[in-house]
Amino acid sequence: MGNEVIRSLFYNKNNDSLITVSVYASDNFSSLKCRSTRIEYILRGQPDAGFALFESESLKWPGFVEFDDVNGKVLTYSAQDSVYKVFDLKNYTMLYSISDKHVQEIKISPGIMLLIFKRATSHVPLKILSIEDGTVLKSFNHLLHRNKKVDFIEQFNEKLLVKQENENLQILDVRNAQLMEVSRAEFMTPSAFIFLYENQLFLTFRNRNVSVWNFRGELVTSFEDHLLWHPDCNTNNIYITSDQDLIISYCKADTEDQWIEGNAGSINISNILTGKCLAKITSSSGPPKEDESSSSSSSLGNNSKQRRNAVAEALEDITALFYDEERNEIYTGNRHGFVHVWSN
Repeated sequence: MGNEVIRSLFYNKNNDSLITVSVYASDNFSSLKCRSTRIEYILRGQPDAGFALFESESLKWPGFVEFDDVNGKVLTYSAQDSVYKVFDLKNYTMLYSISDKHVQEIKISPGIMLLIFKRATSHVPLKILSIEDGTVLKSFNHLLHRNKKVDFIEQFNEKLLVKQENENLQILDVRNAQLMEVSRAEFMTPSAFIFLYENQLFLTFRNRNVSVWNFRGELVTSFEDHLLWHPDCNTNNIYITSDQDLIISYCKADTEDQWIEGNAGSINISNILTGKCLAKITSSSGPPKEDESSSSSSSLGNNSKQRRNAVAEALEDITALFYDEERNEIYTGNRHGFVHVWSN
């Protein structure tokens, strides 16, 4: 079907199926369409045997669909009637809906949902809901500096992180209203966050740098050798292990390496708690294992120059990275549609 573009894929472990979120040329790629296909159908070569999901919802831009693995829920937003709906990921039944034009954003944490409403002059109204049935657990206002824009409001379990332009970071405990501040000189607004629920820490990404913080507002780790390739934190190129102790990223190679190999990056593996670089794959490492879909199937032979070129090529323009923890293999995909497997 030439007019379909798949925007995202989600593996639903509850029913061993793959959910595709696509847009179509027929409506100028403006509406999201979701489809569930059991993995067994795909393996049997019957990818059309699936069924459409959320057909009742108008997911026209800026509407969206968000899959939440932790709580086993799906959140949809229909922009034309300002309605959010929460569905069960196991059987796709609708659980409840939230219809309020003043809701600006919804953040999901284990067990709860934070509703952020349009700000008033000197505060922002917030509500915490149970993710299971939508009951309001708590409503409160968070005070703001009047004329300053809000850089972000993020939620992590009972902690709320609020940052306004040129102001300190505030960390609020919503259970007891305790407030902590981190100096704006120490904490600059990042372009992205990753919350590490196992370790009660969070990662921030800013200008190619990764930092690790705790919820007392202390910097836990800065990395010794982990300068990301993309300045704007592309999380497709970052993998965090399930124990949340290692981060594997597509990074900028050392300058000398780059000078020799042109546009090749490196794959760096660092310890999240210490910041130490434990291993890295550079263009002087061995070649990747050849995958069926990998770029060069010709034998690399013993010529080390040829071998280095093949590795350097595989380290260029990486757009996606995944680590298989059971097999201890790293998979990378690049801009040209090739997949490489890196194994010990």
